[in-house]
Amino acid sequence: MLTRIRSLRAWTTTHEGKKVLRFTMVSGVSTVTSFGSISILYGLKIIPGVIWATLAGNVIASIPAYQLNRRWTWGKRGRSHWRKEILPFWMMTALGIAVSQVGALWARHEVKSHHWSHLTNTALVSFTNLASFAIFWVLKMMVFNRIFKIDTEEEIEERLEAEEWRAN
Repeated sequence: MLTRIRSLRAWTTTHEGKKVLRFTMVSGVSTVTSFGSISILYGLKIIPGVIWATLAGNVIASIPAYQLNRRWTWGKRGRSHWRKEILPFWMMTALGIAVSQVGALWARHEVKSHHWSHLTNTALVSFTNLASFAIFWVLKMMVFNRIFKIDTEEEIEERLEAEEWRAN
């Protein structure tokens, strides 16, 4: 067990390990943002509809997700490339939101079918969104890894040297 932990820790210091760890952390930020947004928007009845609150919460979370993934996870700087970065990101984001909308439809059905408290309904809506994005996460990682990939070994070396320099 200790060997596996050491092996995992060593892997997280590799370029690929750092990228996966950063993507996971950005996903965590995005998840907390969407969960909080949906809970507030629906829970406080700012947006009383399950579908619209879920949509709004996920759109809110996608804005920092793009910048964090692009800059921190994949180390891209400068202007975003419309066809290679922006369009694929928003297509994947729209697909993720569509998956969450399927969950929201189910949650809306449950909310309307039962006479639970609004707090229980809010928890159901928020956790359904969370489950929807958990299912979608692995696919996003694979696709975003291709979208934001660094092309040459020289660029990878430069990035690793810069990270080592910052660490020291």
